[in-house]
Amino acid sequence: MAMLGDLPGRPSGQLLRRALRHWAFVTLRPGQGEMPAQDRLVLQWVAKASRPLVDLHDPVLARDVLESLRRKLDGGEAAVETMRRKRKVLVHALHYAVERGELGSHPLAKIRWRVPKPAVAVDPRVVANPYQARDLLTAVSYVGGYRRARGRRLVGLFAGMYYPGLRPEEAVAAALPDCRLPGAGWGRLIVHRTRPQAGKRWTDSGEFHDDRGLKNRPPGDIRVVPLPPYLVALWREHVDTFGTADDGRLFFSERGRVLTYTTYHRVWNEARGLGLPPAITSTPLAKRPYDLRHSALSAWLCAGADPAEVAQRAGTSVEVLLSRYAKCLYDRQSINNQRIEGLLSAYDRPPEPDVA
Repeated sequence: MAMLGDLPGRPSGQLLRRALRHWAFVTLRPGQGEMPAQDRLVLQWVAKASRPLVDLHDPVLARDVLESLRRKLDGGEAAVETMRRKRKVLVHALHYAVERGELGSHPLAKIRWRVPKPAVAVDPRVVANPYQARDLLTAVSYVGGYRRARGRRLVGLFAGMYYPGLRPEEAVAAALPDCRLPGAGWGRLIVHRTRPQAGKRWTDSGEFHDDRGLKNRPPGDIRVVPLPPYLVALWREHVDTFGTADDGRLFFSERGRVLTYTTYHRVWNEARGLGLPPAITSTPLAKRPYDLRHSALSAWLCAGADPAEVAQRAGTSVEVLLSRYAKCLYDRQSINNQRIEGLLSAYDRPPEPDVA
């Protein structure tokens, strides 16, 4: 948008974004339909108003483009991670333009513009202790009516994010053939597939979800994740009640489709209102389903588990684990405060004199 000149007949920002997002920046597929006349006119204006890439060698324009990455649609400042991601995409696109000969050199190399450093550590306020996590999982089962089972069919999904610390896209892709669910004791899950949500226009298959391997791992890599007995029993009961999807997935919509983020996020929001006291509902505690993973990893570290083993189970590095997830459980400070207070109170009384 920042590379568009100020020509007469400029469409509204909403029309520009719609035409670019729906027709210009995607690969058109058979059966997608004909482009609406209004969008065709918008893209014709865009073709005339787009400034050539070489104009980015003008430091003023280059800085304006970079500054546009900071702004949201409402004019507010975007999140640091959003700015970082957009700048990374822009830099790679311009490198590609240099490779294609469209630019002689990278135009942003001389611009001193940096994205603020993101917060590395997880906010300890989002971390739930085991009592709170258990109450929230119970509350999920009460969301919606019994017949449709909006909440009941998702209890195992959220439990998979908490007990074995799965990422949401890993839990969505969990399938029965990859599980070992014994009648007693610990089980295991072989994690080798993720189903991140991208939208129909942004996937090669035309589906809402991509079909990918593990995050930051080479293709074909796997991760073996132990499943505690409580989760094994819960997943066995889930399969007995709801069965599996056609491809063996444990968790799916009422129509057998891959669960969307909107679906389980809406259920989670309702469960927070049921499972948390009113005074805590307004806090960031377990506000997102992903916070269950934060809670799990923090609990394992607080329990004294080996960081290398925790990192292996979570599918991350020890460095990332200790820098992001080494947070105390919610209300853990009060436990330590009681221990310190007990030690100090033992010295409140003066020592008894020695008896010769």
